Amino acid sequence: MNANLVLASGSEIRAQLLRNAEVEFDINPGRVDEEMIRRSLEAEDAPPRDIADALAEAKARKISVKTPGVLVLGCDQVLDFQGKVMSKPIDVDHARAQLTQLRGQRHMLHSAAVLYENGEPIWRYIGTVRLFMRKFSDGYLDAYLARNWDSIRHSVGGYKLEEEGVRLFEKIDGDYFTVLGMPLVEILSYLTLRRDLET
Repeated sequence: MNANLVLASGSEIRAQLLRNAEVEFDINPGRVDEEMIRRSLEAEDAPPRDIADALAEAKARKISVKTPGVLVLGCDQVLDFQGKVMSKPIDVDHARAQLTQLRGQRHMLHSAAVLYENGEPIWRYIGTVRLFMRKFSDGYLDAYLARNWDSIRHSVGGYKLEEEGVRLFEKIDGDYFTVLGMPLVEILSYLTLRRDLET
């Protein structure tokens, strides 16, 4: 890369996706009050897609104003169930309640990416994936949570598609990287277009 890139996220999976693509970057998590931003936007009836975008932008902006001359990438993802944002489960019982609610239903994941440079936004993208959860049994759900709680405790919706969580689904429409929380192909395409990545 000719330009420096900073990932304003503490997500290990996002960092790994960039590493796997041979992108050079530094990590500087943009710590913002996500709960306050989300609640404020929900009070204004903002759609979940816009909430994902606002969270990604807040992270990128926070780091960009402190680090002029570098590209800062902010990312965030929200789970949209019937037009409402579903938060990360606080305990196993909460995860069970969420998965029971999602069972046999469709929900969406909105993964937003925003690039900032010198304190200003220069590019943004929001990828959306539609996921259809199968009607799994209560017995399977209990066993799934017992096996996976340590891994999924920080995952919106209580699943990771890269792990056993994929067994909860019957159909997924959309990009795999977007499911993981980063619209990677679109980010790489933009960086290549700018010649920050080798063409």
